[in-house]
This record gives sequence, structure tokens and C-alpha cells, in this order.
Amino acid sequence: MSITAETVKHVANLARLKVDESGLPALVRQLSDILGLVEQLNELDTGNVVPMSHALDQPMPERADEVTNSNRREAMLANAPDTSQGYFRVPKIIE
Repeated sequence: MSITAETVKHVANLARLKVDESGLPALVRQLSDILGLVEQLNELDTGNVVPMSHALDQPMPERADEVTNSNRREAMLANAPDTSQGYFRVPKIIE
């Protein structure tokens, strides 16, 4: 499939990209090459290929749903540069 300079400009406008006129011929050639590769892929017979969601046929690892004591406020606040009454203190940003 062949791409024109006007098509590249139109797509760049839709994507809110600024395209320099000097780089336009290179973009036209690159996009034409990409679409040519996609056309080659469309020629493949994929009728007997099973759809998959991942390249590897592995089950999702799952962890046990166990209740733990996750109240580690003091350990987390120990890394903060400034705390007050059990909370992080941050600089005021609204005057």
C-alpha cells in the first residue's frame, strides 16, 4: 500500500504531531514500508491457529488469600523526611 504526503500530514494533524517538511519524505517511505509488512502478515493462513492471550501457556500465579497484620505505620513513617501525629508532612502548595 502506498502512502501519500497528504495522508501523513493528515495523520500527524490528528495525532497532534508537528511534522517538518524536510522529514516528510522519510515518514512517507517508512509508513509505506510498515503497511507493506502488515499486508504480508494478512496473507498468512491463520485458520488453524488457536487464539491466545499470552505467548507462554502458563497459568497465572496466585497467592493464598491470607489475613496478615499489615499495620506497619511506624516502619513506613521512619522513611519519611517529616512526620506529625502519625502522618506524613508535606509542604503547603495552596496559599
